[in-house]
Amino acid sequence: MNQSINQSHIDQEVVMLLLHYDACATVINGTAQIPKDVTQNAEIRSMLEAAERTEERKLEEQLLEAAREGDLSTLSQLLGRKKPPDINCTDLLGNTPLHCAAYRGQKQCALKLLKSGASPNMKNKNGQTVFDLASDTVMKQALEGNLHRGMTRHVKKYEGLLWKSSRFFGWRSYWVVLQDGVLSWYSKQSDATASVSRQGCKSLTHAHCLIRAKDYCFFTLKCFDDSVHHFKVSPKNDPETTRQAWLDALEEHSAYSTHYCSQEQGSEEEEEEDVMSLGELTDSLQAAEASQKKLEKEVEDFLSLLKNDGLSERFPSTILQKMQEISDLSSKTSSSLSVCLSFLSKQEGVRSLKLELEVEKNKILSEALQTLATEHHELEQSVVKGSSPRSALSEDEFHDAVSESGSEHSLSGFETVASHSFDEDDEGSVMLSSHCSTPTSMLQEDHHGDKDDTQPNGIKKHRTSLPAPMFSRNDFSIWSILRNCIGMELSKITMPVIFNEPLSFLQRLTEYMEHTYLIHQANTSSDSIDRMKCVAAFAVSAVASQWERTGKPFNPLLGETYELVREDLGFRLISEQVSHHPPVSAFHAEGLEKDFVFHGSIYPKLKFWGKSVEAEPKGIITLELPKYNEAYTWTNPTCCVHNIIVGQLWIEQYGNVEIYNHRTGEKCCLNFKPCGLFGKELHKVEGYILDKSKKKLCALYGKWTECLYVVNSASLDAHKKHDKKLAEEKKASKAGCSEEDVPSPPADTVEMIPGSQLLWRIAPRPANSTQMYSFTSFAMQLNELHKEMEGVIPQTDCRLRPDIRAMENGDIDIASEEKKRLEEKQRASRKNRSKSDEEWKTRWFQQGPNPHNSSQDWLFSGGYWDRNYSQLPDIY
Repeated sequence: MNQSINQSHIDQEVVMLLLHYDACATVINGTAQIPKDVTQNAEIRSMLEAAERTEERKLEEQLLEAAREGDLSTLSQLLGRKKPPDINCTDLLGNTPLHCAAYRGQKQCALKLLKSGASPNMKNKNGQTVFDLASDTVMKQALEGNLHRGMTRHVKKYEGLLWKSSRFFGWRSYWVVLQDGVLSWYSKQSDATASVSRQGCKSLTHAHCLIRAKDYCFFTLKCFDDSVHHFKVSPKNDPETTRQAWLDALEEHSAYSTHYCSQEQGSEEEEEEDVMSLGELTDSLQAAEASQKKLEKEVEDFLSLLKNDGLSERFPSTILQKMQEISDLSSKTSSSLSVCLSFLSKQEGVRSLKLELEVEKNKILSEALQTLATEHHELEQSVVKGSSPRSALSEDEFHDAVSESGSEHSLSGFETVASHSFDEDDEGSVMLSSHCSTPTSMLQEDHHGDKDDTQPNGIKKHRTSLPAPMFSRNDFSIWSILRNCIGMELSKITMPVIFNEPLSFLQRLTEYMEHTYLIHQANTSSDSIDRMKCVAAFAVSAVASQWERTGKPFNPLLGETYELVREDLGFRLISEQVSHHPPVSAFHAEGLEKDFVFHGSIYPKLKFWGKSVEAEPKGIITLELPKYNEAYTWTNPTCCVHNIIVGQLWIEQYGNVEIYNHRTGEKCCLNFKPCGLFGKELHKVEGYILDKSKKKLCALYGKWTECLYVVNSASLDAHKKHDKKLAEEKKASKAGCSEEDVPSPPADTVEMIPGSQLLWRIAPRPANSTQMYSFTSFAMQLNELHKEMEGVIPQTDCRLRPDIRAMENGDIDIASEEKKRLEEKQRASRKNRSKSDEEWKTRWFQQGPNPHNSSQDWLFSGGYWDRNYSQLPDIY
């Protein structure tokens, strides 16, 4: 093969002929080169690369087939090759060899794959892991047992010199330390030894490494928060081996951190229910020892009876010998039980001592964390006070600014700016904006809703306030609760009811529907781009009600439901708590005229970051418009509550949201920007609508707390460049300006770009909102309960929850007692089901693939609106 390529007169046909007769495209010659390394012909090189890929895929197919058929010999042979196939390769359905072995029940092959490094966490195209596809309980136990045995409780510390790239300083050398799943870097080794002057650190939970094919020194670490860190090993002394050692260590520490820091919610609690306490274990051992001694005494009495009465001569010697063996065995067993009991007692003493030490350490660390948070807060304030008024605001100050500038003041500013832009826009722009600014009138015109007509769920007129104002939280601190729960899964922490708001999380989800008029507006738009604009505005408006809502909604009980029928807004909705561990809430809304379907399932993943609590709402949101045969899917941004330890609580939304039109291929990419140190990007949203070829069609900008505009993409890019240039000029002239010469910052609102169209703006909150948990008018109406409704809604509806109802009525003590009672009742029901091997069955939703992107989802199974509520569980 190599000779044929070296000879210039041999053309491509000869190479093709050799490949046709299975010539190996990766064979190595005497100079350690493969065929493609020696050819100068680009076409031949591409042919050989294609042949390499074909060979690799052929080996992967053999590996997949061996896993399916349980051919352990072939599997071992393939994995033992010098260049084995990718152990995590996939078939057309996205199944890895481990998936295939688990599904077919090939236990030995599955264990072999796990020991060889196969990932058990990979998902196929249906979102299923190997545990989901395991054919039976035995296979699941084998997989879980092997996985836990393979995961050690400690990982070896690894450290050394690496070069790290930074934006400002370029490549600099650091002493890098890997310890307990955390990567830290120091300026010098002595600092690392003394654990001082750490330059930076990163948790390796869900982290992974990337490498460059031809650069043996370079590698990239991508962390759980999408931050990227570039490293290089020294080019001296076999850099490829050194880099591989770092990659192996990083992978090991990442697996360790991911395994022990990202356990599935609920697993610990369920395990604790099955774990026997030491006292119970001691009682059982003592009872067993007493029974054993009794047995031993009975055997001895029987043997002595035989000897004294001369009966032993009538029994065969073998029987007497067997009886003596039983007596000896009984004595040994009793002695072993005594030793075991003594050992357990000693171990409990050691564990108690260790627990006391850990509690003391925890106390010291929590106090240190509180001190650091306080110092950090004071430092932020001092930086703001020391900077010019031109600087943006600190976290507390910009939150106060947002709070003090009322919604009505902001909205009047929008109207002034918008009316100015309408003079320059075309007629269509005026129509779009006018529709958005008058949602109520539009719905009354479209749906002919009359607020005096009785709705199907019994409501005649909606309320404008709650029965009682909220309690003051000034005398309570969330940190006082969280400091005692460090290391626990946040969803399991029982928070005092004072930190709640009188709504269930199912009702909180219903607030997505507050701006349903945007969906109706999308239905009236004939152009797909205009529809995407409305859907994007709806997605942004769905999180607007969370502004200043620092109260925690009540966790729904398993089987809890909520329904809402709003003829004035043209929709009806049903939601259900379909899972408790992990907590999953599913909802399904539809237009009363069958003009849209809006559904999804939300699994809020909570993380505690010291000063803040982050809620990542995992789950797919789907909007279907049957009139156009269109479906849009997206995920919500991450919500974060800041200043948990010290300062005023405030909320921000950040992350990327991609709205995809599955019929046209168009998508809207929105970026909910994090505020940054001085709050310059606070609440800002920016993005673009792209066609299926990823060409920018228009741009969106605004704030999720206020409004959303659409403008030409070139105008937004030019505006951003102008802002950047202006900031640089101000920075350059800062030294020559006195503090008095600098103008005060503008009002906290959205700066209008010429030619923009208003898509959506938030409605003013009621005057009593601050006394009513910062609820919007829509939120205040969610838990209202009329007598006429009690015979209509099911017994599982969260309007009937006694703890929420008591809190809404201002009975904080009753609310706390009822909350505790319901949690204990739910825990007892789960325990009873586990004892009887009874599985919980959802009533209105079934788990299955989303019809548009095949990801796992909970889909409405129908039947709710038939009002047949027999055989519902008693959860209250």
